[in-house]
This record gives sequence, structure tokens and C-alpha cells, in this order.
Amino acid sequence: MEEGFALWANPSSPHAEGRKAKQALEDARDRIKRALGWDGEVIFTSGASEALALALGRSKAKRRVVSAIEHDAVFRAAPDAPIFDENDPPDGDTILCLQHVNSETGTINPVSQMAETVRRTGALILSDCSQSAGKLDLPDADMLVVSAHKFGGPIGIGALLVRDFNLLEPMGGHERGYRQGTENLPGAMGMAAALEAGEWATTADERANFAKALGADRLTIGEAVDYIVALTHPTMSAQALLIRLDAMGIGVSAGSACSSGTLKKSRVLDAFGVQDDVASRTIRVSIGWSTTPQELEQFAEAWRSLS
Repeated sequence: MEEGFALWANPSSPHAEGRKAKQALEDARDRIKRALGWDGEVIFTSGASEALALALGRSKAKRRVVSAIEHDAVFRAAPDAPIFDENDPPDGDTILCLQHVNSETGTINPVSQMAETVRRTGALILSDCSQSAGKLDLPDADMLVVSAHKFGGPIGIGALLVRDFNLLEPMGGHERGYRQGTENLPGAMGMAAALEAGEWATTADERANFAKALGADRLTIGEAVDYIVALTHPTMSAQALLIRLDAMGIGVSAGSACSSGTLKKSRVLDAFGVQDDVASRTIRVSIGWSTTPQELEQFAEAWRSLS
């Protein structure tokens, strides 16, 4: 990122300094594609929310359908989209939005299998991979959304991965006409570096053992990752848990970060069929690239001490 900040020019400028910045930007784009194993196009955005808005707002498909467990950014981008019903699969000229890994429960959704089904009708699939990119292999989808800070990169940079630019209606401006804001070159370079590093302070076994050690308190809904854990306390409310844990120096949330400031029941837990009483006592614990084994032990001890 320091190298990117030194390249002061706008990558779209035609002069020598602009061309130098443009070369660095395209290099970062190629590095990101290689690191993710993606052979389509990459459109840089300010993060996952903008990428979702771009995909849902500029898709040439006439109809949008979303799953009930999507991030709030999806519902803000497509407020009138119907909820996906397995008994009524999308028809042609439709784009279906399905999150890869759920941001509140860690549940892994069968995006690739769903893609096989919906494509038979000519529909497209958009997958929010904010919680999986850089950690799991990308699913088979026509458009995918990634966010750099979820895998150790800087805040304020993300991307929409699209199989073909022809799936989107351009709006003019930067990124080949698919985004109006100036590219964040330092962010793009930091994003590429973070993907290439691909490092965790904890091992996969340590994270799996942590999730397993939480035992019956873990709210497991289907196959789930080991770095997002939903925990239900026997008696204490989620808000009380947040306050108690914060006082111990531990930061957790009740729901996704964009909606955890509210006191209403999590829409995601409701969609998964979690009872109101259980949902009111459930918190979300996420493990980042910098989380240490000692911090996992600290949390486990803190959790066991709560009564």
C-alpha cells in the first residue's frame, strides 16, 4: 500500500504518471485473479456493499431473486426482489443472489450445486463471497462479490468478479465504464498482497478445536466454517453478553456488523427457523487472520465464566 500511495496520479490520466499508476492497478488486478483462481473480469469497488449494488443494479437480467439469509446490503440494493423458493426455481432472464458463507452462522451454502440447477433455465447466479474469498475456493457463479478486509486486506476496497462484462449494463466512468468513482490504487495493491499472503495466526486445527470446544452452545445450521461461530447462552440475552464480553476486552456482535446496532431479532436467524427465545440469546463470534491461539483460549474461558 505504501508503494501505491507513492503513485499519486489517477490511473485514468493519460500522462506518464497516470500510465504508471494504471500499470500498477492492472498488475494488482491480475494478481488478485491468480490468487483467487478467477479467469473472468474484476471490477474494483469500495467494498462488498457497493459490489452487490453494482451487480444487482446493473445486471442485464430483468428479474432479481434473493435468498432469505442474505446480508442487509442485498436487500438495500434490491428491496423489491422476491425471496427464493425452492419449489419455484428462477426462470430465464433472472439473477439469483445466494450468499456463499453466511455472515452470522458460518453456514456454507451450496452455491455451485444451485448454479447447475438455475442455469438449466437460463438464469444467472450472483454469490456474496465476502466471508469465504481467500479462505475457501470460490464457488461456481456468474458474478461473485469479495471484500478485502475480510481476509486481512485494507478496509474500503473490494471487487465484483464477473464472468463477462456483457452481463452488466455500463454506466460510464472508470473500470471500463462500470464504476464512476476513481480507483483506490493503494487499496487494490493491499488487497492483492493480502490474498497472496493468505496467512492465519491460528491453524485450521486450532480453529476447529475452538469451535468444537464450545460444544452444545454452538448454534450449528448445516455445514459451517470454523471461523464464524454463532453461540447461544442458556440464560443471558445477546445484548448483556456483548456488554459483559466487551468489559473483558472481547469484541463480538449480535448479527452482522451492519445491523448489530439494532435490538430486533436477527432476520437471518429467523430465516433459518431459529426460535425467538434462542435468537435473543445468540451472539456471533468471528476469527480473523490476526486472531491468536491465546485469544481463542481467552474467549473460551470468558464464555465459560458467564452466568
